[in-house]
Amino acid sequence: MKQKETLLNSAGIDLNQAIDDIGDDHISSSHETPLREDAFEMDDDLKMELIEKHFKEIMNILGMDLKDDSLKGTPKRVAKMFVKEVFSGLNPKNKPEVKLFENKYKYNEMLVEKDITFFSHCEHHFVPIYGKAHVAYISNGNVIGLSKINRIVQYFAKRPQVQERLTVQIGNELKNALGTDDVAVIMDADHMCVSSRGVSDTSSSTVTSFYSGQFEHDNQKRNEFLKYISLSR
Repeated sequence: MKQKETLLNSAGIDLNQAIDDIGDDHISSSHETPLREDAFEMDDDLKMELIEKHFKEIMNILGMDLKDDSLKGTPKRVAKMFVKEVFSGLNPKNKPEVKLFENKYKYNEMLVEKDITFFSHCEHHFVPIYGKAHVAYISNGNVIGLSKINRIVQYFAKRPQVQERLTVQIGNELKNALGTDDVAVIMDADHMCVSSRGVSDTSSSTVTSFYSGQFEHDNQKRNEFLKYISLSR
């Protein structure tokens, strides 16, 4: 029995109930995605081969007929999707390269990139999280290509996530890449683990924020950012 299970049971807590309760909460152990040290010793081809094998077994357990033309390719498709697409952000080799440019225009106001569409997956149930990210920064002498902001958002989204961690990871990465503390991130997302199961609430969304530097300490800057992202297109 694992240590966590031992602690839960010794405290008189039903383990299955505890897992269910945790699964509906946004519990995150740290700002880093929880990965084993050997996470990338196995190459992508082997990962896909093993995922295909195990997903086929899941389908068998569910009673699906894998001889059916519509289903027989599903395990391979799922394996490729997991490794090459929706969870490709787990692998640091897929991290976007960021090139900075001198701020020759001497633009010293905030730059806002809003309505960045992102798709992620809840790490508690492996169902989709999707929504919009809004990002702002104030240059300290360098600027970044606009598409790189989108790519940073997509990189951290393409892994099993909780929204709070995702927001912080994007904010910290932009701070590091740009060499500025003046960064803001707001994410507004729908969670399929809320809308398609459990409470089955299809009308709510979840909003998380990250403020650093001027955005954290200057209410006027923060309100200016909030005003920009509320403008209709």
